[in-house]
Amino acid sequence: MNYYLIPFIFIGLIILISAFFVVKQQTAAIIERFGKFQSIRHSGLQLKIPLIDKVAGRLSLKIQQLDVLIETKTLDDVFVKLKVSVQYRVLNQKVYDAFYKLDYPHEQITSYVFDVVRAEVPKMKLDDVFVKKDDIALAVKSELNDAMLDYGFDIIKTLVTDIDPDAQVKAAMNRINASDREKTAAQYEGDAARILIVEKAKAEAESKRLQGQGIADQRREIARGLEESVDVLNRVGINSQEASALIVVTQHYDTLQAIGSETNSNLILLPNSPQAGSTMLNDMVASFTASNQIGEAMKNAKKKNE
Repeated sequence: MNYYLIPFIFIGLIILISAFFVVKQQTAAIIERFGKFQSIRHSGLQLKIPLIDKVAGRLSLKIQQLDVLIETKTLDDVFVKLKVSVQYRVLNQKVYDAFYKLDYPHEQITSYVFDVVRAEVPKMKLDDVFVKKDDIALAVKSELNDAMLDYGFDIIKTLVTDIDPDAQVKAAMNRINASDREKTAAQYEGDAARILIVEKAKAEAESKRLQGQGIADQRREIARGLEESVDVLNRVGINSQEASALIVVTQHYDTLQAIGSETNSNLILLPNSPQAGSTMLNDMVASFTASNQIGEAMKNAKKKNE
């Protein structure tokens, strides 16, 4: 065996093996022959001419994301940082354009995002930036689609994922929000207090009405009871004057008894000597007698005039 042939055999095997290469799923390989584009190979086991063809590069066909951080100024002179996420992929039919027409696609996409955002955000106030972030994302997507489609890139979606104003501005916004909420809370508390006052007044009015009705009913029943008492006393030979005097004296002592049994009652000064009852009775009888005499005199005068 000629041992000097072994190196040539070994080199031949290496060259033969190098003719085969593997392309992963969702990946495209660009083959060049002597520096000139030859073909595009997709997933699977592929073959090329050793020493003549080479794999110039590989492009992923998966959806990729590029995050771009931009600082710009709003219409009300507030500096704000925006994070725009661009989701894109290389089109299968335009792998050649994506590989050869753009050297640094990430930088190209970033430039377009900066251009659009810095053209749109200065037209808006800070509050509008938060509200219209979807409009900003749509404007970026539209501009990128028009610019990058010729280079073989398809823009799937653009998202404004973060809006970060200056720290002092955020603190001021939080204070404004807190003040508004405190104002709203104070209004609700005031409405609640007003409702309580109104309802309390209604309850007191209803209570007074019911108390008045109760007092009226009580006095009506007392009057009815006095009338019945006078009728009963008349039937046993006691005239109306004496009956009225007796009832008044009885009520006087009932009142004294009720006051004495109540420990927390206020002080009430009433004539309460041993002669108080008889004095009250004599005064009442005298007043009734005088009233009867006046009535008889008026009747006699009327008869004389007739």
